[in-house]
Amino acid sequence: MEEETLLILDASVAVKWFTMEPLRDKALIIRNKYVNGELDLEAPSLLYYEVANALRYNPRFGIEEVRSAVRALEDLAITIYDFKGELASRAVELAYRFGITIYDAAYVALAAMRNATLYTADKEVVVKVSSENVKHLSEVKA
Repeated sequence: MEEETLLILDASVAVKWFTMEPLRDKALIIRNKYVNGELDLEAPSLLYYEVANALRYNPRFGIEEVRSAVRALEDLAITIYDFKGELASRAVELAYRFGITIYDAAYVALAAMRNATLYTADKEVVVKVSSENVKHLSEVKA
């Protein structure tokens, strides 16, 4: 990650900031580098929906914990892109091309548009997309 200064934040990574899951340490490296000004994070607006939904279905999270996590995510002031125009068009195209969900394709499309790296904890996306700028979270280095 030394040369990377712009990352696309995937919900599968952001969820790990709030839960004790495998690869949480790698997800926290990304968050801490962002907080310390070592890199920028950007994401499609669906990031908030996906993180909130994942936490809502985590039995360890109640209403207040999910609200608190969403506020904490908002407080980070990550650059957010609405799902419209070029982002929406490219996401639809990539979803069909790679056989992935529109949700996953939105992150992949944004990474391509911004010439940035997308780190995801979703191995299936990494395998199906097979692109230099789509990497598995396990590849993050301190």
